[in-house]
Amino acid sequence: MSISENVRLVQQNMKQAHEKKTDQKKQVQLIGVTKSVSSEVAAELLAAGVTALGENRPEGLTDKQAALGRDVCEWHFIGTLQTRKVRQVIDQIDVLHSLDRLHLAEEINKRAKRPVDCFVQVNVSGEESKQGIEPADLHSFLHEVGQYPMVRVIGLMTMAPLTEDTDTIRSVFQSLRQLRDEVAVRHLPYAPCTELSMGMSSDYEIAIEEGATYVRVGTVLVQP
Repeated sequence: MSISENVRLVQQNMKQAHEKKTDQKKQVQLIGVTKSVSSEVAAELLAAGVTALGENRPEGLTDKQAALGRDVCEWHFIGTLQTRKVRQVIDQIDVLHSLDRLHLAEEINKRAKRPVDCFVQVNVSGEESKQGIEPADLHSFLHEVGQYPMVRVIGLMTMAPLTEDTDTIRSVFQSLRQLRDEVAVRHLPYAPCTELSMGMSSDYEIAIEEGATYVRVGTVLVQP
């Protein structure tokens, strides 16, 4: 299948999953993850109708933007961001999906020229291999983030375990949604927290059924 056919199929699957979620009124944003492909492939994704691209390394972001332009789409940074790389990245992206420590929030506040939309990464599954705030620490973390006016928490992000057990995957996504709802009802001016970034190539349909508003999809978009 071509990239355009892959995009069409993923969008169709997203629509079907969204229709199963009867209380989800927001449309789901597809982020085409381009961390492992060339700028030429990224350009094909854009030509096929993808309007947001996701990179996980500063160098990849710089290379793609040099080849394609800063204003061709929304740019999302989805990987762990080292504090020493914040200056290089923060004003070149529209959304950060991996806010996971206060020192990073402090550095963003110091370097950003405008408020930055961020997702707080939460380690819902508890896996040692995954980054993120512990669920029990989320509210205190957000309280501390409130001192940094250049950081705007629009939602929460997580990654489900790599497993074929759909009940486990669904449970992780349900837990993140519950955490998001707990924050949203507080109406924090610096953390409206209305969004959910969850779901990748193997589980984006489940994520949408559980309320995802952003999905980060790479492999199934670019595979032959």
